[in-house]
Amino acid sequence: MRNILLVIQREYLVRVKKKSFLIMTILGPLLFVAFYAAVIWIAVGSVDLKTVQVVDESNLFKNEFKDTESLKFSYLSSPIDSAKRQFEKSGANALVYIPSDVIKQPKSVKIYAAKNVSMELKSGIEDVIEKQIEEIKLSEAGITHKILEDSRVNVKSETISLSEEGEKTSSSGAATVIGGICAFLIYMSVFIYGTQVMRGITEEKTNRIVEVIISSVKPYQLMMGKIIGVALVGLTQFVLWIFLTISLTSLATTVLSDKMPKNQQAMVDDVQKKMPGGAMANSGMPGGNVQNPVSEVLGAVNSLNIPLILGCFLFYYLGGYLLYSALFGAVGAAVDNDADTQQFMLPITLPIIFSFVFAQFVLRDPDGSLAFWTSIIPFTSPIIMMVRIPFGVPVWELVLSMVLLVLGFMGTIWLAARIYRVGILMYGKKVSYKELAKWIFYK
Repeated sequence: MRNILLVIQREYLVRVKKKSFLIMTILGPLLFVAFYAAVIWIAVGSVDLKTVQVVDESNLFKNEFKDTESLKFSYLSSPIDSAKRQFEKSGANALVYIPSDVIKQPKSVKIYAAKNVSMELKSGIEDVIEKQIEEIKLSEAGITHKILEDSRVNVKSETISLSEEGEKTSSSGAATVIGGICAFLIYMSVFIYGTQVMRGITEEKTNRIVEVIISSVKPYQLMMGKIIGVALVGLTQFVLWIFLTISLTSLATTVLSDKMPKNQQAMVDDVQKKMPGGAMANSGMPGGNVQNPVSEVLGAVNSLNIPLILGCFLFYYLGGYLLYSALFGAVGAAVDNDADTQQFMLPITLPIIFSFVFAQFVLRDPDGSLAFWTSIIPFTSPIIMMVRIPFGVPVWELVLSMVLLVLGFMGTIWLAARIYRVGILMYGKKVSYKELAKWIFYK
């Protein structure tokens, strides 16, 4: 045990003290926050006031086009031919022509511009015209504007879990987001840190350093020390990333809010909602009025069993990492260089990739047969079970999955140790699957 602790300490300190570790730990959150801050700053700072002229021969759209922070509409009474001749001198950005028979021929609307207009402006103008034509046709059919407004309802349901403890509010949106994030983190960590174990073993074997180490430490102790040491490095980096990201995001939000003029705050909010994780909110044009799902998720987090999710995440992170990193370590011990690892990587990486693919279907049906079996099998359970846990999993399924995962990584560690003890001192020989099978049963 003492030798394993020494190897763990060495592996942990060597990696944590590397400049690359420190740079990536700090650079990761900085790049994430800088990306969002830059998008918001550029989107707000690059907005110029555009003028749009409107020639409305139907006289149905007077004052229907509303001015915004970036758009200003002006109505012309002159004919369209005269407006087109004066367009270049007016300095306007666009000229909208609405013919008198627009209700019968809604596709006859034209937008003139010196250059192409943006899709946002084009769709916004079309939305205003479509809405007004719909209201006119409804009015002709005897449906008033008040009746139309009263008929528009926003249905919002509340999900409630029924159990022996009674009724408890739940949130499928929060469960989906948190389950997906946890599964993705485990998926990435298994690849990143499992590969680090394999490359570290291959490097020591190539440099013949392992011949010196193995004289003082048993092969099994060396392998376990490496696996656990790299796992602790991964946990350390995750904790620092979460802490730094939250801190930098709060700081960036405060700085941007203080320096932005008040009339641009709504634009900042709109940009944030259009970015990944956001949604189209109210804008100057129709089509908004959609609640931001991020706010809904944050408000529903309290309905989830956060201690259980965190505890299970830690267990499945370590369990999945131990299971796969042992196999990665066995591959590293069996080959002489990184190029030779490719033939053995496919059987190891396929279950991880399949797990992430299956997770997309499990999110749709977290209680289905596919979800059950893939959350029980040790090679897929670390990712799939973390997708299911926020939705609620029966205790017996969770216990069964954990027990099988423990047995699974114990089996893979035993298997990897049998290969590791022979392969770590094997040089200059191309290894096949048949050869690996022989190493397992060597005494």
